[in-house]
Amino acid sequence: MAPSKRKSAEGYLVGQFLAAMPNMADQRFERTVIYLCAHSAEGAMGLIVNKPMKDVKLPEILTQLGIEPTLPCDKIQVHRGGPVETARGFVLHSADYDRKGTLKVNSEICLSATTEILRDIATGEGPKASLMALGYSGWGRGQLDEEIKQNAWLNIPADEALLFSEEFELKWERVLAKIGVSPHLLSGDAGHA
Repeated sequence: MAPSKRKSAEGYLVGQFLAAMPNMADQRFERTVIYLCAHSAEGAMGLIVNKPMKDVKLPEILTQLGIEPTLPCDKIQVHRGGPVETARGFVLHSADYDRKGTLKVNSEICLSATTEILRDIATGEGPKASLMALGYSGWGRGQLDEEIKQNAWLNIPADEALLFSEEFELKWERVLAKIGVSPHLLSGDAGHA
């Protein structure tokens, strides 16, 4: 089966990338790469991982939470995770960090939404790799499956190196290249390349 149609053993796409097709009608998702943290019969949830926010910096968030920012925090980009609950923070991170409240996406990647992980990142006790996002991308029952059928998204196996890559402006093309697809050759019509 083609990578864009492959699903996990449970029939869902947890732990995979979604790459927006060039014909994406919703401009909020144009040329986005989403890492899917949850996908079930009830719906799906993921974080955009290639759209850093220019006007929000991690040290500002830490200060608002009463956490003393350290110099390494200046280098961590805050991403626009999606249009849902945009004031809520999420940290997608390597599985070497596992605390109460951490959701294990798979054996390599976890998701945390606590201030504890931010404190640990600020003190150097956090995960070896992380990505912070405000907001998330969510779909109701069957909505993501329908959007994939309508050729809005390609699902592509994720890898940790690409997920945490800081080459944000190239991530969409690099994710598509994982399955040998050039963005210039993609068609907006379902069933045609």
